[in-house]
Amino acid sequence: MAYEFKLPDLGEGLTEGEVARWLVEVGQEIAEDDPLVEIATDKTTVEIPSPAAGVVASILVAAGEVVPVGTVLVVIGGDGGASDKLSLEERASPPATKAEPSNKLSQGEKVRTTPLVRRLAGELGVDLAAVTGSGPQGRITEQDVRAAAAPSEGRREQLHGVKRLMFEHLTVAHREIPAVTWVEECDFSHVDLELLVPLVLKAVAESLQEFPELNARVEDGELVLLDRYDIGVAVQTDQGLVVPVVRDCGERPLDVLDAEVRRLVDAALAGKLAPEELRGGTFTVTSAGKAGGLLVTPLVNHPEVAILGIHRIDDRPVVRDGEVVVRRMGNVSVTFDHRVIDGKRAADFGLAVIAQLQKS
Repeated sequence: MAYEFKLPDLGEGLTEGEVARWLVEVGQEIAEDDPLVEIATDKTTVEIPSPAAGVVASILVAAGEVVPVGTVLVVIGGDGGASDKLSLEERASPPATKAEPSNKLSQGEKVRTTPLVRRLAGELGVDLAAVTGSGPQGRITEQDVRAAAAPSEGRREQLHGVKRLMFEHLTVAHREIPAVTWVEECDFSHVDLELLVPLVLKAVAESLQEFPELNARVEDGELVLLDRYDIGVAVQTDQGLVVPVVRDCGERPLDVLDAEVRRLVDAALAGKLAPEELRGGTFTVTSAGKAGGLLVTPLVNHPEVAILGIHRIDDRPVVRDGEVVVRRMGNVSVTFDHRVIDGKRAADFGLAVIAQLQKS
């Protein structure tokens, strides 16, 4: 008997996912719990084991396709015959309501694609009815829409996996959040730069207790103030930017925070972060080190409401007690959602973090 494996809900309100990579092929015999497929969500890429044993009869969604939760991805067992495949296609993509051939609505209903691709087509002004789909069963892909929207010039690379997710996530952040960035200098002369990230996490967690509206997220038009300090740390990897979350930053001692940050960074660089290690952040810290320049303006990690940046730290001439001296200085920034955070409060929070660092 054939087993239809559908895209599962992997948590936190997931509505769709990308088939990042198939780990099997049609005709292959697999056992229960054998690696089946890698699914990229808005948080990470997850390897899903096969829930059934048998021969892979058909793969209905190609790698790189984004489909809604509940879509049949693969059929395991059965004879894999044409009649089986046809019935599966009909269940995965219901036929359009019958109407006159000249009816525009009827033509639109026959288009096979995902809500994400429909939205992209609307933004780019592409008529989906005029696009030939290259996906399974003629399904229109993101690449099809982008190819139809622009002249064929240059080399095109479709965004997949973490890069596609970063593209979508930052598009939402930039579109929805009116971001403002505050910047001030910090004297890092007495800060152990080997422990910079955990020291910043401690300083941020302590300061957030005084400024709770920055340790929050926007949900359904409301500001939800959180009483935990689970702070994300932005990490640049070869696949793209990820933000693993360091839990309980207000309670853990510095050495434990340091060990946890190093563990998460190593896992991020190796592409081995678990989904739960990328979820539930209340605030984010980012630092690109020397590559970050004097100042960048990071985007807020939606649905959070603020992000703190530590920028390049080096020796600079500064005035102390009427004399010019050399100090190890760096800029600290706070980028915040001005819909819910007042500029004065964001600035006072940034100054509080700086004060914590300068006394460390």
